Amino acid sequence: MSTNVYDILQERGFIEQTTHEEIRDLLGKEKVTFYIGFDATADSLTAGHFLTVMAMMHMQKAGHRPIALLGGGTTMIGDPSGKSDMRNIMTKETIQHNADCFYKQLSRFINFDNDNAIIANNADWLLSLNYVDFLREVGVHFSVNKMLTAECYKQRMEKGLTFFEFNYMLMQSYDFLKLNQLYGCSLQLGGNDQWSNILGGVDLIRRKEQKPAYGLTFKLLTTSEGIKMGKTMKGAVWLDPNKTSPYEFYQYWRNIEDVKVEECLGLLTFLPMDEVRRLGALKDAEINHAKEVLAYEITKIVHGEEEAKKAQDAARALFGGNMISDDIPTTAYSPEQFNAGIDLITLLVDAKMATSRSDARRNIQQGGVTVNDVKVTEFDKAFTPKDFDSEGRLLVKKGKKAYHCFKVSE
Repeated sequence: MSTNVYDILQERGFIEQTTHEEIRDLLGKEKVTFYIGFDATADSLTAGHFLTVMAMMHMQKAGHRPIALLGGGTTMIGDPSGKSDMRNIMTKETIQHNADCFYKQLSRFINFDNDNAIIANNADWLLSLNYVDFLREVGVHFSVNKMLTAECYKQRMEKGLTFFEFNYMLMQSYDFLKLNQLYGCSLQLGGNDQWSNILGGVDLIRRKEQKPAYGLTFKLLTTSEGIKMGKTMKGAVWLDPNKTSPYEFYQYWRNIEDVKVEECLGLLTFLPMDEVRRLGALKDAEINHAKEVLAYEITKIVHGEEEAKKAQDAARALFGGNMISDDIPTTAYSPEQFNAGIDLITLLVDAKMATSRSDARRNIQQGGVTVNDVKVTEFDKAFTPKDFDSEGRLLVKKGKKAYHCFKVSE
């Protein structure tokens, strides 16, 4: 191995905390089997997961072996880390479906052929556990006093932490132990909100197996206000193109805060760091070029070069005053609906450009909405086919960056 992947991850801004200083030496001298867990709470990975996927790609490129652990078992409990409410209980069938979707998506980024990476599911060992045996084998190594000092539990104590969730740290620690026994996995990676859980697993392996085990956490992708990135008015930014279109995905990254551009270029693209620093240093209007590069590079990794190019062309055409309807979010109504007239508030709410009818009304009254480049301030104005452009469409724009196309269904 040439460049130590630890140095790559550190330079690009991934590393937040490590359990042991010798992790760097370990990654520099031998092939390490490591794991990252993905609880299957939805049928697609999100932009939040993408940072950990990028880390897996860097690690695999450097010759290390990833294990993607699907949480078929832990998803049935729910991780209290970073949560203020208890997770909804899901059926085994839904969790399995979601896990299958995760595997399909991860296979686009990680090479699972010829044992280069492993896909595992903790349902294989968690769902058949004997409770008394588990307490004897694992529970005896955990101090309740120490667990209650963990940040993930402290956040939930005020609202009420259930014993159901209290078990999560033991379950995740047991996952690490099982992966160590089955595959020689000695390193767990995860977001910084997983620090307490990772420490539990490292300690369990060292106590039970008398073998070295390590943990490393990544920084969480947040806005300048400390809110997790990857959320929009419509909800999560998904990696599945059917849930978040490549255009919407591109636009999300194209519109991030100026102060976050360099950080995201380092974490979420493979551009050389000299180029990352050059782009991140651009100021004022020039930073928009850096945002274009960022959006294009991330969309290319997730959706492929062709979709990234289409998304970029569509965005440029929109901002240039033209429109490419195929590549921007579009809603179609029946001829009967449009002939009867559809008010602008309904259009905004249906397109999720407003959170409610009152929010839509406020945006319209404040002059922030245009239809086919004409500002509309009457919130009760209804649109019919006579308002369409020459291509038979309505292009609604809210603010400077949110666009949506409306047309008659065919």
